[in-house]
Amino acid sequence: MALILLLIALIAIAMVLGMARAVPWQWAVGLAAVTLAWQSGFFHGHAHAPDIGFFGFLVWLAIAAIGALSVPTIRRRFVVEPAFKLVRGILPKVSDTEQQALDAGTVGFDAEIFSGTPDWTKLRAVPPIVLSPEERAFLDGPTEELCRMIDHWQIRHTERRMPTEIWDFVKANGFLGMLISKEHGGLGFSAQAQSLILGKIASRSPDVVTIVMVPNSLGPGELIEKYGTDAQKHHYLPRLAQGLEVPCFSLTGPTSGSDAATMRDIGYVTTGQHEGREVVGIRLSWDKRYITLGPDATLVGLAFRLFDPEKILGDKEDVGITVALIPARHPGVNIGRRHLPSGAAFPNGPNWGTDVFIPIDWVIGGEKMVGQGWRMLMECLAAGRAISLPSSATAGAKAMLRVSSAYARIRRQFGLPVGRMEGVEEPLARLVETAYVNEAARAVTAAMVSRGERPSVISALMKYQTTERLRHAVNDAFDIHGGRAICDGPTNYLQAAYQLVPVGITVEGANILTRTLITFAQGALRSHPYLYKEVQAVQDTDRAKGLDAFDEALSGHVAFTISNATGAFFHNLTLGYFADVPERVDGLETIYRQLSRASRNFALVADVTVALLGGGLKVKQKLTGRLADALSEIYMLSCVLKRFEDDGRPEADRAIVAFAAANGLARYEEAIRGTILNFPNPAACVLLRVLVFPFGRHYFPAPDALGTKIVRLVLEPGEVRDRLTRDIFISDDPDDATGLLEVTLKKVVAAEEAEKKLERAIRAGTVRRYHGLDWIEAAAEAGSITESEALLLKEAEILTARVIAVDHFSPEELRPNYPKADPSSLGHNSRGLTAGANQS
Repeated sequence: MALILLLIALIAIAMVLGMARAVPWQWAVGLAAVTLAWQSGFFHGHAHAPDIGFFGFLVWLAIAAIGALSVPTIRRRFVVEPAFKLVRGILPKVSDTEQQALDAGTVGFDAEIFSGTPDWTKLRAVPPIVLSPEERAFLDGPTEELCRMIDHWQIRHTERRMPTEIWDFVKANGFLGMLISKEHGGLGFSAQAQSLILGKIASRSPDVVTIVMVPNSLGPGELIEKYGTDAQKHHYLPRLAQGLEVPCFSLTGPTSGSDAATMRDIGYVTTGQHEGREVVGIRLSWDKRYITLGPDATLVGLAFRLFDPEKILGDKEDVGITVALIPARHPGVNIGRRHLPSGAAFPNGPNWGTDVFIPIDWVIGGEKMVGQGWRMLMECLAAGRAISLPSSATAGAKAMLRVSSAYARIRRQFGLPVGRMEGVEEPLARLVETAYVNEAARAVTAAMVSRGERPSVISALMKYQTTERLRHAVNDAFDIHGGRAICDGPTNYLQAAYQLVPVGITVEGANILTRTLITFAQGALRSHPYLYKEVQAVQDTDRAKGLDAFDEALSGHVAFTISNATGAFFHNLTLGYFADVPERVDGLETIYRQLSRASRNFALVADVTVALLGGGLKVKQKLTGRLADALSEIYMLSCVLKRFEDDGRPEADRAIVAFAAANGLARYEEAIRGTILNFPNPAACVLLRVLVFPFGRHYFPAPDALGTKIVRLVLEPGEVRDRLTRDIFISDDPDDATGLLEVTLKKVVAAEEAEKKLERAIRAGTVRRYHGLDWIEAAAEAGSITESEALLLKEAEILTARVIAVDHFSPEELRPNYPKADPSSLGHNSRGLTAGANQS
């Protein structure tokens, strides 16, 4: 018993010291004080403590060893130098491209999560959604007008190309130059504005947003703005901003997809003729594919590996990845025919060239930037990946919620709206959650980029999480709409999203790659407070300097690991009750505490994973994928809390926040649990299970009743539904398929009481509902409803019939290259009425 009591006392002081990140001498003093107090009888009131024999000897031996670590020479000789030698021997050399990827971008709130003790004030300091008057006017003006111009059926089916009038409008209004500074003729919009503009267009047409997105993402415009020579900026940027040049960026090739650094496209430094004079230049051969805007491009951005065998530029033969600008009409440049990605209408295709000579001045940034291409690309991608696809995926999720909530309220089966059936409530609740969470994370991340951050880890998780969640949202929307969704045609507002979801999943780093190889692996190095410092130290060519840096980093890392182990165990024992909570959280204390607890657990598991797997982390992709999921859930749920606060804490949204928090924490726990259960080191697996799950599972998905509550908020027009779907294109035109939904929803809700009276009359037998019988008129004649109610019901019925109708075609209309006909003769719906015609 004496031994157990002493052991409990030692564990208690160890947890206090560990959570405080005590240094070795503090550990020695603290443990010695407890042991002396015990032996003096302080804890049990006796003059002498019960004999603890050999165990006491071991305790004092451990205290002496810990105290000795406070002596620098002892610590250096017996701990730091052996560890330095071990790590240096097993750590694989970081390649130039890996180093450039690590150096690209900035570290933000992801570092707070990896620390295990997130500082919530840093997240709250990120600005809310703020647009300048000019940006808001552009979103509400030209962007709205562009959306109203779009005929998605004409684009993706009839013509299968981008109409000239769309291209002309986009160019004339500066859409292609949103990120180009005003100094160079662009709009100079913030990242937040770009994100909202792209999202609004995406909610109308995935095809059209692509031709706007690409020039404003990773491409020649951004590269020239940041790295170009003055001559390149003055010549190209105004032309790109005005749409006089259509850019594409050629990176992917047949043998270099996700592993773009292995490209076989090469150039050799040489001399040659250009415009009648001999200049230093590059002779290029390349083969690229999947290049968006490529078939219509006038200016080709090209990434290739540059060699200088004659050492014309310097003493380095393998110069490295380089990026150049080549006019599409330059001799030797071949622009191929179009690919057809998922049936998309936006231009995408291959290009290639063999022994094409270009002057060295065509390298972006000129001669001084040769070999710097990968760094340039990674730095731009760190910011661009946080904007383009997350904005379109978020808007897509909001659009799926908007149309599905309307349809579920309008469509009736078994005598009630299908949205009130539990089977349909389930996917509707997921849509509400996805729309809210995606928008929360999008807004916070865009605000980070707007203030100059380049959050490489956060941008990676945002890309794969938002596009994956959109994939599920589109599937849920299809399930809710049933046959209405699968029958394509001019009035089908879901098919375009369904077709192009795989494109977003695949581009800018396929989601499988981004989840399993980039998000956690890069985050562990960049966002961990000590790991990258240790890596840099062991790879320092100055051994003495590296050893000093390693000593400091290792000491901090050991304290960090012990702190997370003791902190995680303490918070799991106390169910997170003592976790940090910021000020003025207005009823969100529990969620903040659980997020702080989750961060502690994540930091512990991540640290142990990196420490024990080391260089083998790259091949344990199932583990790194789960840890990426865990990191993502903590970040996105943190953004949910910030959104709720930024929106002014609307009372109606509390249920949505609670629903998202319950599900997010459950998904986080599943990811952490899966990591621990599949950990390859059995001892570490057992230890982590004890520390992280001392009482078993912590979290469970949101209850059904909460799902019902949030669905009821969106089944009728109102501020909640509008807030959940803000800043997307919303039509009020009954001749537009989505506008018809909005008009019909309002009419159906207005007719609800009259509908109930009619149903009661039918159940009572006063009125019979048969085809060919006007039961609404019969109910009015019987006095079951008033004449005004009968009129309202008839209007709702006509509109509903139009909403649920599906398109159908003659065999001739579906043949390839079917001759164009009068649009009024095409795309009739299942009631024999022209699609889009006003039938009321």
